[in-house]
Amino acid sequence: MPSFDIRVPAVLLRTDRNPFHHGTLGAVRSLGRAGIDVHLVADSTGSPVRASRFVYRMHPPPAPGAPPSEIASTLRRVAARVGRPAVLIPMDDASAVAVDRLRAELSPRFLLPPAPAGLAERVADKAELAAVCESAGIPHPVTLIPDGPAQAASAAWRLGLPVVAKWSRPWLLPAGSDLRSTTVLTSAQEARALCRRAEEAGSRLLLQAFLPPGPDRDWFFHGYVDRSGAVRGGGAGRKQLAWPRGAGLTAVGRWTPNTAVRTPAERLVSQLGYRGILDLDFRRDGVTGAYHLLDFNPRPGAQFRLFADGAGLDVVRALHLDLTHRPLPAPVPLPGRTFVVENYAPLSAAFRRGTEPAWHARDDLAPGAALWALWSRHLGRRAARRLLDRVRRTAFTPTAAPAADARPVRPPAPSDANPLPVDPLSVDPLSVDPLSDDEKASSL
Repeated sequence: MPSFDIRVPAVLLRTDRNPFHHGTLGAVRSLGRAGIDVHLVADSTGSPVRASRFVYRMHPPPAPGAPPSEIASTLRRVAARVGRPAVLIPMDDASAVAVDRLRAELSPRFLLPPAPAGLAERVADKAELAAVCESAGIPHPVTLIPDGPAQAASAAWRLGLPVVAKWSRPWLLPAGSDLRSTTVLTSAQEARALCRRAEEAGSRLLLQAFLPPGPDRDWFFHGYVDRSGAVRGGGAGRKQLAWPRGAGLTAVGRWTPNTAVRTPAERLVSQLGYRGILDLDFRRDGVTGAYHLLDFNPRPGAQFRLFADGAGLDVVRALHLDLTHRPLPAPVPLPGRTFVVENYAPLSAAFRRGTEPAWHARDDLAPGAALWALWSRHLGRRAARRLLDRVRRTAFTPTAAPAADARPVRPPAPSDANPLPVDPLSVDPLSVDPLSDDEKASSL
């Protein structure tokens, strides 16, 4: 194992309320196993993460959607309790953007990579990312940003249906709304209706050409860019199973070297001068074979532990070593290694050599033991809500048969008062966790 400076604690920050975020547990375990005190600033109520023996101390998080000033106040309180400089690791996009804005204020209480100011927000913004890719010569789906509902409808026709709709800054979406960061639309009317909700969403709507899913098409790249600009502690991986299928987070991933993924990733971070942890999502075009960059997440991806190598290095360990001026070991890649998220891929959870489960660990049994009871209750509540929704819809559905000479009535045209549904490809509510879009692919 590398030589860590265990005098320097780590603070993990997550404002998202998803209790089943396995990436947080991965970071807690990785650093805790190295002997580092891990302080967790997150709402882990009802989460298996809080049961981990590697959590040194829990701290109350800021409210979802809190402004940077509130996040700064929270981190000042945490710094006072920690009592010494700590490595700060944002675990979601909202936290990463806020920490980047607060960089000057947080120093010297927290150690952070020397990234250019404003870059985290620039790459996390879906609209800005399209421009970044264009200037860097990185393949990216054709993207249009409509100025209003009429242009949205026109853009949908121009791109060709179906079309992918994204909110440029998904971390601003109001909690509890039915708005999702990414939606597949099948008509121009749906694009028009969704665009009318831009003020509610808090950011611009953009429409992208749809790249169909398929075998061997979804890829990701994780890494840590050190102070010298070298990419360490990660690699290219292939999404073998997504949850939900073809559109979601990585339920089963495999470390699969791929220069067509790694080369553009390294070229992009070099051109941007990016420093820190990153998680990039790619989709291969089945027609051209080009790998299109879909997402640039300036934080650890939930499956980052897939790339724990033979030298004991992963992205969060690389960050801690680099910021504490400790040498990083030479990489020892382990291609073929597999990562499985048990609650999303239970049939793939027969762990064999070279597979790391997200929740279960022999040296940290409590989170794995707590997972299934909590997950069952979670699904039970969702099933109850689904049943209640069906009952309500049935109660307001006329049951009388129409008269023999009655003509079918066309549904009213969409309007601000009567918008069309915005998620025409909605999936079974038992198969999607709505608590966080952070780890869901934007390709759908």
